[in-house]
Amino acid sequence: MSPPYKRLLLNCDMGESFGPWRMGRDEEVMPLVDMANIACGFHASDAVTMTRTLLLAKQAGATVGAHPSYPDLVGFGRRSMQCSPVEIVSLVQYQMGALAGLARAQGLSLGYVKPHGALYNDMMNNRDVLRAVLEAVAAYDASLPLMVLATADNASVAKVAREFGVSLLFEAFADRAYDERGLLVPRGREGSVYTEQARILEQSLRLAEEGTLVTQSGKVLALAPDTLCVHGDNDESVNAVREIRMAFNRLYGAA
Repeated sequence: MSPPYKRLLLNCDMGESFGPWRMGRDEEVMPLVDMANIACGFHASDAVTMTRTLLLAKQAGATVGAHPSYPDLVGFGRRSMQCSPVEIVSLVQYQMGALAGLARAQGLSLGYVKPHGALYNDMMNNRDVLRAVLEAVAAYDASLPLMVLATADNASVAKVAREFGVSLLFEAFADRAYDERGLLVPRGREGSVYTEQARILEQSLRLAEEGTLVTQSGKVLALAPDTLCVHGDNDESVNAVREIRMAFNRLYGAA
Protein backbone atom coordinates (compact mmCIF):
# COMPACT_ATOMS: atom_id res chain seq x y z
CA MET A 1 0.00 0.00 0.00
CA SER A 2 1.32 3.45 -0.85
CA PRO A 3 1.37 5.93 2.02
CA PRO A 4 -1.41 8.52 1.88
CA TYR A 5 0.89 11.49 2.29
CA LYS A 6 4.55 12.46 2.22
CA ARG A 7 7.29 10.32 3.70
CA LEU A 8 7.25 10.09 7.49
CA LEU A 9 10.70 11.08 8.81
CA LEU A 10 12.23 9.40 11.86
CA ASN A 11 13.51 11.58 14.71
CA CYS A 12 15.23 10.59 17.95
CA ASP A 13 16.33 12.34 21.15
CA MET A 14 20.14 12.27 21.22
CA GLY A 15 23.13 13.52 23.17
CA GLU A 16 21.47 12.94 26.54
CA SER A 17 24.58 11.66 28.32
CA PHE A 18 26.29 13.88 30.90
CA GLY A 19 29.99 13.65 31.70
CA PRO A 20 30.78 9.98 32.49
CA TRP A 21 27.07 9.06 32.77
CA ARG A 22 25.78 7.42 29.59
CA MET A 23 22.24 7.60 28.22
CA GLY A 24 21.08 6.12 24.94
CA ARG A 25 22.74 4.19 22.12
CA ASP A 26 23.42 7.15 19.85
CA GLU A 27 26.15 5.48 17.77
CA GLU A 28 23.78 2.67 16.77
CA VAL A 29 20.64 4.74 16.30
CA MET A 30 21.99 7.79 14.47
CA PRO A 31 22.44 6.04 11.08
CA LEU A 32 18.83 4.82 11.27
CA VAL A 33 17.08 8.19 11.71
CA ASP A 34 16.57 11.32 9.64
CA MET A 35 16.57 13.90 12.43
CA ALA A 36 18.60 14.16 15.65
CA ASN A 37 17.08 16.11 18.56
CA ILE A 38 20.21 17.07 20.47
CA ALA A 39 20.02 17.96 24.17
CA CYS A 40 21.40 21.41 24.91
CA GLY A 41 22.60 21.12 28.52
CA PHE A 42 19.56 21.96 30.64
CA HIS A 43 18.08 18.47 31.06
CA ALA A 44 21.10 16.49 29.89
CA SER A 45 24.33 16.78 27.89
CA ASP A 46 27.42 18.94 28.11
CA ALA A 47 29.69 20.65 25.60
CA VAL A 48 31.73 17.53 24.81
CA THR A 49 28.64 15.31 24.53
CA MET A 50 26.96 17.84 22.26
CA THR A 51 30.03 17.97 20.02
CA ARG A 52 30.30 14.19 19.84
CA THR A 53 26.62 13.94 18.94
CA LEU A 54 26.96 16.61 16.26
CA LEU A 55 29.83 14.65 14.71
CA LEU A 56 27.68 11.50 14.67
CA ALA A 57 24.90 13.44 12.95
CA LYS A 58 27.33 14.87 10.42
CA GLN A 59 28.68 11.41 9.59
CA ALA A 60 25.17 9.96 9.21
CA GLY A 61 23.76 12.93 7.30
CA ALA A 62 21.01 13.50 9.88
CA THR A 63 19.38 16.90 10.28
CA VAL A 64 20.31 18.56 13.58
CA GLY A 65 17.61 19.94 15.86
CA ALA A 66 17.88 21.82 19.17
CA HIS A 67 16.21 19.97 22.06
CA PRO A 68 15.77 22.63 24.79
CA SER A 69 14.30 21.96 28.22
CA TYR A 70 13.44 23.53 31.51
CA PRO A 71 16.60 23.92 33.66
CA ASP A 72 16.07 20.56 35.38
CA LEU A 73 19.18 18.40 35.14
CA VAL A 74 18.29 16.34 38.22
CA GLY A 75 14.77 15.60 36.95
CA PHE A 76 15.85 15.03 33.33
CA GLY A 77 13.56 17.87 32.28
CA ARG A 78 10.43 15.90 33.05
CA ARG A 79 9.16 18.19 35.83
CA SER A 80 7.11 21.27 35.04
CA MET A 81 8.55 24.54 36.31
CA GLN A 82 6.81 27.84 37.01
CA CYS A 83 8.79 29.87 34.50
CA SER A 84 7.49 33.20 33.21
CA PRO A 85 7.17 33.77 29.46
CA VAL A 86 10.30 35.95 29.55
CA GLU A 87 12.21 33.15 31.26
CA ILE A 88 11.02 30.58 28.71
CA VAL A 89 12.03 32.81 25.80
CA SER A 90 15.48 33.31 27.29
CA LEU A 91 16.15 29.70 28.29
CA VAL A 92 15.07 28.38 24.88
CA GLN A 93 17.23 30.91 23.03
CA TYR A 94 20.18 30.24 25.34
CA GLN A 95 20.08 26.53 24.54
CA MET A 96 19.53 27.08 20.81
CA GLY A 97 22.53 29.40 20.75
CA ALA A 98 24.76 26.92 22.59
CA LEU A 99 24.02 24.10 20.16
CA ALA A 100 24.15 26.37 17.12
CA GLY A 101 27.61 27.61 18.12
CA LEU A 102 29.00 24.10 18.49
CA ALA A 103 27.27 23.03 15.27
CA ARG A 104 28.82 25.91 13.35
CA ALA A 105 32.29 24.81 14.47
CA GLN A 106 31.58 21.45 12.80
CA GLY A 107 30.21 22.96 9.60
CA LEU A 108 26.60 22.25 10.60
CA SER A 109 23.55 24.39 11.32
CA LEU A 110 20.26 23.94 13.14
CA GLY A 111 17.38 22.58 11.11
CA TYR A 112 14.52 22.82 13.62
CA VAL A 113 13.64 23.04 17.33
CA LYS A 114 11.92 20.40 19.47
CA PRO A 115 11.34 21.15 23.17
CA HIS A 116 11.94 18.30 25.60
CA GLY A 117 9.89 16.63 28.31
CA ALA A 118 7.79 18.85 30.53
CA LEU A 119 8.42 21.93 28.39
CA TYR A 120 7.08 20.03 25.36
CA ASN A 121 4.01 18.84 27.26
CA ASP A 122 3.37 22.27 28.80
CA MET A 123 3.66 23.84 25.36
CA MET A 124 0.90 21.57 24.09
CA ASN A 125 -1.40 22.22 27.06
CA ASN A 126 -0.76 25.89 27.83
CA ARG A 127 -1.03 28.56 25.12
CA ASP A 128 1.13 30.99 27.13
CA VAL A 129 3.99 28.48 27.12
CA LEU A 130 3.44 27.78 23.41
CA ARG A 131 3.54 31.48 22.61
CA ALA A 132 6.74 31.93 24.62
CA VAL A 133 8.45 29.07 22.78
CA LEU A 134 7.26 30.43 19.42
CA GLU A 135 8.49 33.90 20.35
CA ALA A 136 11.89 32.44 21.23
CA VAL A 137 12.19 30.65 17.90
CA ALA A 138 10.83 33.55 15.84
CA ALA A 139 13.24 36.06 17.39
CA TYR A 140 16.22 33.73 17.03
CA ASP A 141 15.53 32.45 13.51
CA ALA A 142 11.98 32.38 12.17
CA SER A 143 13.04 30.01 9.38
CA LEU A 144 13.49 27.18 11.90
CA PRO A 145 10.41 24.94 12.19
CA LEU A 146 9.10 24.08 15.66
CA MET A 147 8.29 20.43 16.27
CA VAL A 148 4.99 19.93 18.09
CA LEU A 149 2.72 17.02 18.91
CA ALA A 150 0.31 15.96 16.17
CA THR A 151 -3.12 15.80 17.80
CA ALA A 152 -6.76 15.61 16.79
CA ASP A 153 -6.65 19.43 16.50
CA ASN A 154 -3.50 20.46 14.62
CA ALA A 155 -5.27 23.54 13.25
CA SER A 156 -5.43 25.42 16.56
CA VAL A 157 -1.68 25.12 17.16
CA ALA A 158 -0.95 26.04 13.55
CA LYS A 159 -3.07 29.18 13.93
CA VAL A 160 -0.96 30.39 16.87
CA ALA A 161 2.27 29.59 15.01
CA ARG A 162 1.18 31.69 12.04
CA GLU A 163 1.01 34.74 14.31
CA PHE A 164 4.76 34.38 14.81
CA GLY A 165 5.61 33.38 11.25
CA VAL A 166 6.98 30.01 12.40
CA SER A 167 6.28 26.79 10.51
CA LEU A 168 5.53 23.55 12.34
CA LEU A 169 6.60 19.93 12.13
CA PHE A 170 3.89 17.68 13.52
CA GLU A 171 5.18 14.69 15.43
CA ALA A 172 3.79 11.32 16.45
CA PHE A 173 5.39 8.78 18.79
CA ALA A 174 6.14 5.15 17.97
CA ASP A 175 6.20 3.92 21.57
CA ARG A 176 3.69 6.06 23.45
CA ALA A 177 0.02 5.55 24.27
CA TYR A 178 -2.47 8.29 23.31
CA ASP A 179 -5.71 9.57 24.77
CA GLU A 180 -8.75 10.46 22.66
CA ARG A 181 -7.61 14.08 22.17
CA GLY A 182 -4.41 12.86 20.58
CA LEU A 183 -2.32 13.80 23.60
CA LEU A 184 0.26 11.49 25.13
CA VAL A 185 -0.84 9.46 28.14
CA PRO A 186 1.29 10.76 31.07
CA ARG A 187 4.33 8.60 31.79
CA GLY A 188 3.17 7.93 35.35
CA ARG A 189 0.11 6.00 34.18
CA GLU A 190 0.11 2.28 33.48
CA GLY A 191 0.61 1.42 29.82
CA SER A 192 1.78 4.90 28.84
CA VAL A 193 4.99 3.63 27.23
CA TYR A 194 5.05 0.62 24.91
CA THR A 195 7.94 -1.79 25.33
CA GLU A 196 6.86 -4.65 23.05
CA GLN A 197 8.67 -4.38 19.73
CA ALA A 198 5.71 -5.77 17.77
CA ARG A 199 3.36 -3.13 19.17
CA ILE A 200 5.80 -0.31 18.45
CA LEU A 201 6.23 -1.50 14.87
CA GLU A 202 2.47 -1.89 14.44
CA GLN A 203 1.77 1.70 15.57
CA SER A 204 4.60 3.04 13.40
CA LEU A 205 3.37 1.30 10.26
CA ARG A 206 -0.23 2.28 10.86
CA LEU A 207 0.81 5.93 11.12
CA ALA A 208 2.88 5.64 7.93
CA GLU A 209 0.30 3.75 5.90
CA GLU A 210 -2.99 5.21 7.15
CA GLY A 211 -2.14 8.29 9.21
CA THR A 212 -4.03 6.80 12.18
CA LEU A 213 -3.41 5.09 15.51
CA VAL A 214 -5.51 3.37 18.16
CA THR A 215 -5.88 5.27 21.43
CA GLN A 216 -5.58 3.68 24.86
CA SER A 217 -9.39 3.47 25.00
CA GLY A 218 -9.56 1.72 21.62
CA LYS A 219 -10.66 4.64 19.45
CA VAL A 220 -9.14 5.06 15.98
CA LEU A 221 -7.62 8.54 15.83
CA ALA A 222 -6.60 10.31 12.62
CA LEU A 223 -3.38 12.31 12.85
CA ALA A 224 -1.34 14.13 10.22
CA PRO A 225 2.29 13.75 11.37
CA ASP A 226 5.38 14.82 9.45
CA THR A 227 7.77 12.87 11.64
CA LEU A 228 7.80 9.88 13.98
CA CYS A 229 9.74 9.93 17.25
CA VAL A 230 11.65 6.76 18.12
CA HIS A 231 13.92 5.97 21.06
CA GLY A 232 17.19 4.06 21.34
CA ASP A 233 17.84 3.63 25.04
CA ASN A 234 18.42 -0.14 25.17
CA ASP A 235 18.75 -3.30 23.05
CA GLU A 236 15.00 -3.67 22.59
CA SER A 237 14.42 -0.10 21.52
CA VAL A 238 17.39 -0.09 19.13
CA ASN A 239 16.06 -3.27 17.54
CA ALA A 240 12.64 -1.63 17.22
CA VAL A 241 14.14 1.41 15.46
CA ARG A 242 16.02 -0.89 13.10
CA GLU A 243 12.81 -2.75 12.26
CA ILE A 244 10.94 0.52 11.70
CA ARG A 245 13.71 1.81 9.42
CA MET A 246 13.66 -1.36 7.32
CA ALA A 247 9.86 -1.32 7.14
CA PHE A 248 9.80 2.33 6.11
CA ASN A 249 12.49 1.70 3.48
CA ARG A 250 10.31 -1.02 1.99
CA LEU A 251 7.20 1.14 2.22
CA TYR A 252 8.75 4.19 0.60
CA GLY A 253 10.86 2.30 -1.90
CA ALA A 254 14.19 3.33 -0.36
CA ALA A 255 17.32 1.22 -0.78
